[in-house]
Amino acid sequence: MSRIRKGGAQRAGNNEFIFTLKIRNDVMNELVTFSILTFTSFFTLINPLGTMPIFMTMTADLDQQHRTNTARKASIVAFFTIVFFAFSGQVLFNFFGISVNSFRIVGGVIFFLMGMDMLEARLGKVKIKESEVKTYINDISITPLAIPMICGPGAITNSIVMMEDADSIEKKVILITTVLLVILLTYLILYSSSRIIKFLGVTGNNVMMRLMGLIVMVIAVEFFFSGLKPIIMDMIK
Repeated sequence: MSRIRKGGAQRAGNNEFIFTLKIRNDVMNELVTFSILTFTSFFTLINPLGTMPIFMTMTADLDQQHRTNTARKASIVAFFTIVFFAFSGQVLFNFFGISVNSFRIVGGVIFFLMGMDMLEARLGKVKIKESEVKTYINDISITPLAIPMICGPGAITNSIVMMEDADSIEKKVILITTVLLVILLTYLILYSSSRIIKFLGVTGNNVMMRLMGLIVMVIAVEFFFSGLKPIIMDMIK
């Protein structure tokens, strides 16, 4: 009897161990999926490669040191702006009576239009006249470089929606870390912009822009229908 009880207890222990291991694997897979989605969405929406030509034009009259300082300041401002909206987005929703699903739909439309522009290889979201470049030269790092070129409507919308999806501390940490990583990559790309543009050439830059535009459009469709489905289900009920 004691052997039978021991055997039963051991099997129960093994089953519990397997069940715990399975839960951990599921959690890890979910975190990896969330990490990949967060990185790809922020990188394609911030689009540092598309920002390069505009950055080079706006900093043409600056030396390398001032250009580096401009890129660094713009990256820092953009990072804190995205983090601010990520954490305060839900408060804004409650204040204005906006639902997350509605924001997903609008975000999906914004992403899709941005993706269309990128697919057509339009290199800049902000158009600056030559006469205005001199005016921006004193503080272009904040406007328009940090906002809205790096931290535009797409990145802000994405931060709010992704933070809403981050239903655990681990996901929130992954979200902030990923934003920091993307902003760091953006700074490095802007820092090396003259060399990268020469290396890619006009054709290579356009190809990269189109590829990122395609990814943005796919993300837009996912966002749109993930927001539309709950609303339709509520209407049916």
